[in-house]
Amino acid sequence: MISIRRALTFFILIGLTASLFGATRVSYTRPGLIKIPTSSAVRSPYLFRTGFGAEIHNFSKVNTAKGVYFDMELGKNFLLGFSSVMGADTTALANLGRVSTQIPVEFGFHMQQRIYAYNDISVSIGLQDIVFQNSQGEGLRLDPKELSFFTVIGSEKKIGAYQMNTYMGFGTGGFAQADTLTTDTTSGLRAGVFAGFILNTPYFAKWGGLDLVGEFDGTGINVGLRIPLTSDYRLNLGFTHIERLPEWNTRYWSGHPGVTLGLDMAVLRTPSKQMPTIPGGPAPVVGEALTLPGTKEQIMSQLDTTLALADYTVSTLRDSMELMNNEMRNLVIRLSAMEQRSKALHDSLMSLKLDKNITEQNMNEAMRRLSRSLRYFYAGDYRTALQEVEAALELNPNLALAYARRGSIYYKLGDIQRATIDWNLALRLDPEYDDVRNILKALHENRLKSTSFIQE
Repeated sequence: MISIRRALTFFILIGLTASLFGATRVSYTRPGLIKIPTSSAVRSPYLFRTGFGAEIHNFSKVNTAKGVYFDMELGKNFLLGFSSVMGADTTALANLGRVSTQIPVEFGFHMQQRIYAYNDISVSIGLQDIVFQNSQGEGLRLDPKELSFFTVIGSEKKIGAYQMNTYMGFGTGGFAQADTLTTDTTSGLRAGVFAGFILNTPYFAKWGGLDLVGEFDGTGINVGLRIPLTSDYRLNLGFTHIERLPEWNTRYWSGHPGVTLGLDMAVLRTPSKQMPTIPGGPAPVVGEALTLPGTKEQIMSQLDTTLALADYTVSTLRDSMELMNNEMRNLVIRLSAMEQRSKALHDSLMSLKLDKNITEQNMNEAMRRLSRSLRYFYAGDYRTALQEVEAALELNPNLALAYARRGSIYYKLGDIQRATIDWNLALRLDPEYDDVRNILKALHENRLKSTSFIQE
């Protein structure tokens, strides 16, 4: 983490001292909406996301910007993305047949860190467009002019069967308002604001729902649709810079309006085989750290110390009773020693009680999460239901009901393999879970019906 922070500081210094121009920001190739970054208060349910994006700027003389991308969440709250794009020609004017520039290929890295989260509000900072250009005759070189540093605030609200997420932020470089018909030769920091929203609808709910997207990216207004094709694949459509559509045939610049097209694949997370557990205690949520104080080794060490102290106290009391007749002269000294040991034992018991209270709080919160997931499940919002179940598992990973519920959600999403894995995990945690046993038996006999899902 220290090396990542040093890298962030290095690129921020470059960005603040370089001449920043509008970056080649191809739609859907950066982590976020169409062209702006986002922030979320919860961890992404996806293991990684990959795909391609393209912008068509002219049809009579086809001129497009296109790229591929890959991004994933590393560690806790840290997002890393990679993109490779080839921008459209932005130097030709009305006569698009007169192309005067060899378009270089760009390789970009994008980093983002969530720094604050409270309820449904989150704040993230990051860098976009750490660009290496493969210019003809020059090879691969870093282009600091493309660097964009940003801060974004996100809000996530549930409105009936709809989910409204809004974003607002401030950024440098490509987020600054600019008309690049002419080359900007001035130097200094260019910055601007951006905002956007995504409305998740109940249409195609079993695959995550249809998304309506709108944003102001610092240079213009973009709108789009994100259409789920399956639980893993999504088609992205839209328009960029719709405010400049009347000038489609009269002007041409890097902010020229375009028709956008993209396809991405998002792979859902699977149950971790490395989740730390404590026998008889709660388990962590998938992707999060164990919420009990200290590490597993520290907790076990404390328990061993307490048990050793209790055993020593009992042994001392037994010896004292057997030797009482012979050690009456030392009774006062021994009573004093017993009082000290009793205080130590009391402190140890209070520590164990505190640990138990923390575990009970986690259990209560986990059950609240499961209750909410059931509401979303009945409403057909399986993606939100899945997030609530995984939040419950972060608080207590030994809940058989949570694994059974997640298996039902995956079954609704059409992922029989993951559903079977979770149902078997639930049965392993609770061998007397007859509902799950019946579901697995029915699944084996190919007679499972929708009414067989775990709805407790």
